[in-house]
Amino acid sequence: MAKIATRFTERLGLEVPILGFSHSVDVTAAITKAGGMGVYGIAHDAPDKIPGKIAAVREQIGGQPFAIDIMIPKGMPEAETLESVRANLPPDHVKYVDSLAEKYQVPAATKKTFFNSILRTPSYFEGQLQALLNSDVDVVAFGIGLTADAVNRLKAEGKVVGALIGNPRHFKAYQNIGLDFIVAQGSEAGGHTGTIGTMVLVPEIVQIVGDLPVLAAGGIGHGSQIAAALAMGAQGVWLGTTWLSTEEHARGDHAIGDKLRDKLFTAGSGDTGITHGSSGKPQRQIRSAWTEEWAAPTAPRPLPMPYQHTLVGDLLTSIDEHEVDPMLHTPAGQGVTWSKERQSVAQVIKTLSEQTLEGLERARKLAR
Repeated sequence: MAKIATRFTERLGLEVPILGFSHSVDVTAAITKAGGMGVYGIAHDAPDKIPGKIAAVREQIGGQPFAIDIMIPKGMPEAETLESVRANLPPDHVKYVDSLAEKYQVPAATKKTFFNSILRTPSYFEGQLQALLNSDVDVVAFGIGLTADAVNRLKAEGKVVGALIGNPRHFKAYQNIGLDFIVAQGSEAGGHTGTIGTMVLVPEIVQIVGDLPVLAAGGIGHGSQIAAALAMGAQGVWLGTTWLSTEEHARGDHAIGDKLRDKLFTAGSGDTGITHGSSGKPQRQIRSAWTEEWAAPTAPRPLPMPYQHTLVGDLLTSIDEHEVDPMLHTPAGQGVTWSKERQSVAQVIKTLSEQTLEGLERARKLAR
């Protein structure tokens, strides 16, 4: 099979122009071994857990390059603790969450997870950043927020540094910080996302960034879309939802269970929705009773991050632990429509690569 090469993928030593985001160590490693670059998201990992996760990826991929995705949102409380935040949550919000647990007969959580045991603070993010500075990770991408200081410190350690943006104004704020690449993420993306569609955003960002490499993200799950992204000037793609239904995502700390996988298989492009109900920021998820309840007229307005996360943390943990079907959900983009069967990561990348080449060939034949 022909190699699809761009300037950026050549720099990173990739065989295919695919970077894959995941909270799974096994998925991250499998993407890298299949010729792309795995991107491990550390949002759910306390600083002291990150070295072990990086080591677990390294154990599978050896010296091959891989990436980490980190979040540094603004406005997080520094002086608060999880206990003090819980003690001061608005009573009406607490009552509403309790009513959801009762309505859907959600058993109490018996586990501690990121959702019910962590408060996002500047100190938490600094600890995560320090773990990356002390690591041998090759590439770091900022999923939400960044600071010039953080970028400079990472680059001083030889890291390739990029950022996800969902609006051209974000780049204007970042353009003099020294980033090595940009991920232009359209509103079709899963997880935290903006309002501009991928087809509009990608060429707009390509046009304004000059020689800076751009990766396309948002709703991409078929090789024809990768071909289109390359035709728009992107030097690769950034995929997340694609990996949720893979075999590798059925094991490990962030394993996807059969019930949730079935929801992914049956979901079409219209079966996701935006909610602030999980984190306080807009997040695209598989539609469920969770997204509908937080969109109901009787629902209180979600709190900002990290207070909403603290409010719903126990309930989210319980829903996942006990697989409460109506409320079961996951961040997922509109590209979920392409996930219809359980395959290995290597199979997915092989199919995507073949589809991309077919798409590029179709486009080439149109030139006269």
